[in-house]
Amino acid sequence: MASTSVTLTLPVLPLDDEVVLPGMVVPLDLTDAEVRAAVEAAQAAAGKSGNGKPRVLLVPRIDGTYAGTGVLGTVEQVGRLSGGDPGALIRGLGRVRIGAGTTGPGAALWVEGETVDEAVPDPLPGAVTELVKEYKALATSWLKKRGAWQVVDRVQQIEGVSALADNSGYSPFLTVEQKVELLETADPVARLKLAVKALSDHLAEQDVAESIAKDVQDGVDKQQREFLLRRQLEAVRKELRELNGEKDGEESDDYRARVEAADLPEKVREAALKEVDKLERSSDQSPEGSWIRTWLDTVLELPWNERTEDAYDIRGARAVLDVEHAGLSDVKDRITEYLAVRKRRGERGMGVIGGRRGGAVLALVGPPGVGKTSLGESVAHAMGRKFVRVALGGVRDEAEIRGHRRTYVGALPGRIVRAIKEAGSMNPVVLLDEIDKVGSDFRGDPAAALLEVLDPAQNHTFRDHYLEVELDLSDVVFLATANVLEAIPEALADRMELVRLDGYTEDEKVVIARDHLLPRQLERAGLGSDEVVLAEDALRKLAGEYTREAGVRTLERSLARLLRKVASQHELGERELPLTIGADDLRALIGRPHHVPESAQDPAERRTAVPGVATGLAVTGAGGDVLFVEASLADPETGAAGLTLTGQLGDVMKESAQIALSFLRSHGAELELPVADLKDRGVHIHFPAGAVPKDGPSAGITMTTALASLLSGRQVRTDVAMTGEVSLTGRVLPIGGVKQKLLAAHRAGLTTVIIPKRNEADLDDVPAEVLETLEVHPVTDVRQVLELALARAQAPAVAAA
Repeated sequence: MASTSVTLTLPVLPLDDEVVLPGMVVPLDLTDAEVRAAVEAAQAAAGKSGNGKPRVLLVPRIDGTYAGTGVLGTVEQVGRLSGGDPGALIRGLGRVRIGAGTTGPGAALWVEGETVDEAVPDPLPGAVTELVKEYKALATSWLKKRGAWQVVDRVQQIEGVSALADNSGYSPFLTVEQKVELLETADPVARLKLAVKALSDHLAEQDVAESIAKDVQDGVDKQQREFLLRRQLEAVRKELRELNGEKDGEESDDYRARVEAADLPEKVREAALKEVDKLERSSDQSPEGSWIRTWLDTVLELPWNERTEDAYDIRGARAVLDVEHAGLSDVKDRITEYLAVRKRRGERGMGVIGGRRGGAVLALVGPPGVGKTSLGESVAHAMGRKFVRVALGGVRDEAEIRGHRRTYVGALPGRIVRAIKEAGSMNPVVLLDEIDKVGSDFRGDPAAALLEVLDPAQNHTFRDHYLEVELDLSDVVFLATANVLEAIPEALADRMELVRLDGYTEDEKVVIARDHLLPRQLERAGLGSDEVVLAEDALRKLAGEYTREAGVRTLERSLARLLRKVASQHELGERELPLTIGADDLRALIGRPHHVPESAQDPAERRTAVPGVATGLAVTGAGGDVLFVEASLADPETGAAGLTLTGQLGDVMKESAQIALSFLRSHGAELELPVADLKDRGVHIHFPAGAVPKDGPSAGITMTTALASLLSGRQVRTDVAMTGEVSLTGRVLPIGGVKQKLLAAHRAGLTTVIIPKRNEADLDDVPAEVLETLEVHPVTDVRQVLELALARAQAPAVAAA
């Protein structure tokens, strides 16, 4: 069959993001310069040729690119649109394949084109007839759903296959790309198949949407309606974001960008991106979304790669420690050693060995008030590091240390992770305060959770239950404080390096009060340093007679009370400033002393003024203390034979009393003691301050001396104190806490101390100024103790008994 194509020369009327198919009648706005130029050129050409209505070539232009096929259109009418703007009504007639450009009148673009032959066989094959029926049925169904009843008859009356396929150009659900495909498809049957597929797909989507809407609507209550509206709002926002060129999930994308921009370790980055993926898949109303956001915020706020540079001025660091704390040479030496080693490792490129950095775990054990907590801040200051304090007193929940699982409501990371986050660096000084006060119950044992934290061999891969990613704690300096070492679990104590703070000497207390406590209390009392001056003898008397403690808390309270009294009297007009306070002025201001040393009392009033009383030394939670032991013999007529012990004694101390009595019974003749009466007379040993529990073996020689004094009638020297365990053979065995005990003897004004010979090496830990005031006698046998401690006999033994 011969081709019926015709070559035409037409002005181009571009349609931006719009497609007109043959058979469609559309109004076009003539305010657009290109549209107006094309219509005017067509009108000019029609006027010259006299060929009837002006003709234009309607060509879709997508993103500045013209389609290869256009539509021959006739300008039916030129006038005004409904809005008042000039417009033209154009009817599409047939397809034209666009050829080369050419010239023509007006400012429009002219091209040559060939009409497209769209002939179909007549009569139509059965398959095509069925396709026509299917399209009309689908179009009728869709029009009825939209309520366009007046259009149904018009569609049913269309007979041509090509016209029927092109009629789908009116469908609003077709995209521009689908309409361009219909325009460029020359075969009417293929074009009709495309129209049928597009219409059936749209109807299927509508059916699914209606089915879902019906299922959701059935039995919906207020909460379900709210959920539906929020989902619809989410879909609308998604469509709006797509229209504006934004990506889906703006909030999750914000987290993704933050994670990718953050300086995170590789494994932490992988875990964070997995959580971002979950967040993108979850809905706004899912509780999991809020959990993930909280977790991501926590991870992003941690200082994964932030570290402060240590101050490697070793002399300067030691000077800082000396200025801020008097005494405490052990812990100062340890921090100085740590800094020196860190400096040398850094200089040799050995900062990280086996994945571990050079952190430290120290346990500061000592009585209250000696400066354990404040020492942590000084250590951080000396090292140039951040400081964080973690209070562990009364903590009973394991999750406080290792964090909660994220499945729990209100889950949080543990205190260790929070401390790192608060410090803002991965190498702070973390003070674990009151680690001996940690308890355990049904919620777990926090002390067991601390085992990994405080183990230098494994804390570089610490895992918090909340984070569930590895956290490197190997560069952290942990300082744990405790009052009693025995209260710390053995496994935990084994992981820490022990540094004992045994209390201050009187000279150290005077220095601390003068340099630290007095300036602080003057400021709090609103007094100037030139208004009130405390003489050194006043400070010494405050430390020695108004307070008796290992630390300086009570001393600071006494200073505060003294300064408050001065400030009050000045405001009442009773005292003029400036004022210098000496030792003799203290009684008038804050009353009498509470702790007069035994050595300052009248010899007749001292406890050891009668036989049977000896002075011992003990270690308590408040440091060292003086302990008196009293012994007496019962009247044989009472019949109360045996040994009686009072004073809340523990089992070990009771056994020491039995050993002391057994030793004297078996060696009485050798010691020239009248021990025959011990068989028939009851022996009573009492430890005053009966409300305080006491235990331990170190009072053995003290009880032996008290019994020997009682039997011999010889008093125990008032200036002598003693400590040591006794054996059945009279050997003096070593004990602990020598430094604390000698400090207690020094505070009590005693001048002679008896200790076991095997504890002689412990004297190296005692301050030199204390040893200068004490006469220390290391002994190996009870006989040496009795020879040193007992004064010459003042009365016969029977009278003394």
